Amino acid sequence: MSLLPVPHTAIIVVAAGSGTRLEAGAPKAFVGIDEHTVLRHALDGVFAAAPMQVIVVAPAGYEGDAETELRAAAGERADLGRVVTGGATRQESVAAGLAALWGDVTTVLVHDAARALTPAAVIDAVAAAVTPESAALPTMPVVDTLKRVEDGLVVGAVDRSELAAAQTPQGFPRLLLEAAYARAAGEGEEYTDDAALFAAAGHRVRLVPGAELSFKITTPADLERARLLRESTAKAPAPPRPAPRLSAFPSLPRVGIGTDVHAFGGEGDLRLAGLSWPGEPPLSGHSDGDAVAHAIVDALLGAAGIGDIGEHFGTAHPEYAGAHADVFLSRTRELLAEAGFAIGNVSVQFQANRPRFSARRAEAEAALSAALGGAAVSVTATTTDALGFPGRGEGVSVMAVALVVPVSAATR
Repeated sequence: MSLLPVPHTAIIVVAAGSGTRLEAGAPKAFVGIDEHTVLRHALDGVFAAAPMQVIVVAPAGYEGDAETELRAAAGERADLGRVVTGGATRQESVAAGLAALWGDVTTVLVHDAARALTPAAVIDAVAAAVTPESAALPTMPVVDTLKRVEDGLVVGAVDRSELAAAQTPQGFPRLLLEAAYARAAGEGEEYTDDAALFAAAGHRVRLVPGAELSFKITTPADLERARLLRESTAKAPAPPRPAPRLSAFPSLPRVGIGTDVHAFGGEGDLRLAGLSWPGEPPLSGHSDGDAVAHAIVDALLGAAGIGDIGEHFGTAHPEYAGAHADVFLSRTRELLAEAGFAIGNVSVQFQANRPRFSARRAEAEAALSAALGGAAVSVTATTTDALGFPGRGEGVSVMAVALVVPVSAATR
């Protein structure tokens, strides 16, 4: 008999689509990215998150395949999983998942299996952001310039500051979502996603930071992108390194300091503090130049005594070229866990004339915290009164201080 506690959160993984546009000869969720399918990768992310009931909605005839993938990903959590058969539309498939919820569930996440590389940190962040009255929607800023067209001609520009690209999982209070589904079924309405259905019923939808890795696999080009990402992030065997030299008081918290500087001069939009800043000059660097994230990485690695950012993410690791903050921070969190440390909190200050930071402080702190598994992160910004290279507008300087705790002490 399972000794796992009954969770109050469930996630419905929608895997019932035909995947016609993928042109792979099988339902999308059962196409391989590498040695594993799209569905298996999605479930790996789900089971890396906090324990919750997991309902996989499979296409008719593929229930056994879905059960196999579910059990392989779940491991000891197999009792939390169940496979149900999907319907002719996405709404019918989600409704089938809702019908399979346990009675104790109060929060429901709805996730597209096609967003197979979604980090576990995003799943946890969405679940934590749901309230009894409002839903949580992970989004990314729209960075492309958008035009309004008519008859093949540009007739105007679209203000992208008012837009956001929606991702999954989307989180909801169970009772309101079930009522919204009953309303939509009764009126014969179809919606593009569950957040739209929920909002149409008059409920609030709050935004939380999404992730670059949460892109949707829809076309052959998307599948190739996923395959390249998996290939580039596959962990090569690393030479054994000596255990970190702990102090005479191994159970006490440990503190690390990290610094980073980057000059303006890269390509694309500025990436800083885990966010995209359209219209701001970018920073140059091996990855995306996010000096705030890089300083945090150095502070955490230094606190744990397991090297620095150059050792784990430098030019000898081409798989991190162009990578964003969530990739660096989630991998750093894994490295600390492997070394036996939990993250306490991180405090960061960057010096620069731009961007203007205060309006997006909460958004940046939420994005960085999500990538670190919910650890407390605070970010401040200041100018240098025109002194030094930050004051001259040549780049950004960052200092971070991090506290880590040995796991044995953190769990007492």
